[in-house]
Amino acid sequence: MPPPERIPPRSMSSPQTLPGADLLARGELTVRGRIREASNAVLYCSVAYEGREAACVYKPIAGERPLWDFPDGDLARREVAAYEVSEATGWGLVPPTVLRDGPYGEGMVQLWIEADPGARLLALTEDEEPGEGWKAVGEAEVGEGRTALLVHADTPELRRLAVLDAVINNGDRKGGHLLPAPGGHLYGIDHGVTFHVEDKLRTLLWGWAGEELPAEAVEALDRLGPALTPGAPLATRLAELLTGAEVAAVRARVAALRADGRHPEPSGQWPAIPWPPV
Repeated sequence: MPPPERIPPRSMSSPQTLPGADLLARGELTVRGRIREASNAVLYCSVAYEGREAACVYKPIAGERPLWDFPDGDLARREVAAYEVSEATGWGLVPPTVLRDGPYGEGMVQLWIEADPGARLLALTEDEEPGEGWKAVGEAEVGEGRTALLVHADTPELRRLAVLDAVINNGDRKGGHLLPAPGGHLYGIDHGVTFHVEDKLRTLLWGWAGEELPAEAVEALDRLGPALTPGAPLATRLAELLTGAEVAAVRARVAALRADGRHPEPSGQWPAIPWPPV
């Protein structure tokens, strides 16, 4: 038997060049190591199927730490739900993600994306206003009583992710969850803390708060609306992963965003920025 074709992560620059979810769902999963800085069990693995092999992340449900405000269901299913919604937008912002059995039981398996180390999406500046191509997030303490302005890049890719986060109610959009691939495509990861029925949006991507949604975001919301109709394939799939109330809340958020036509603003009832921010 010929050796499997290894797919190097750095060649995965766009959704069109990524191995599909079929490889993740059917392939043989082999644990290679553990990502120790993660709060839950996160295992670095390889997956091989029909002569293809790729790196991936496996998060077994058994390794999740209970969260007091997410008592319904597990985080793994929320990560898969985020992928399904991302695919429905047509933007491909979440790497292929599946729910499957693994060496330590059922869990989420997601394609590994190697980030471009030269990409700059976040920065601190001593200027009072963000420079061209940047959006202000807010003041950040930098030590010794000093503060600096935290800014994020003003790009269509980041803006799409901000819209997706509003739809899935992402409570943990940190800087480390942004993966700009070498080919220019942007991916978001770590979507376990999502889909709550209450407003939990916490993100570093507040730079467009209150601004009018761009046309492509309106078009994506127009695609999501019918896709979330009870009985539609996306709605049926989400019902397998989330509670009925959570699916209804997704539908309501999409309708509210479409009606308002603007990026959401911090509610003031919940910390707007996750901690730690990176």
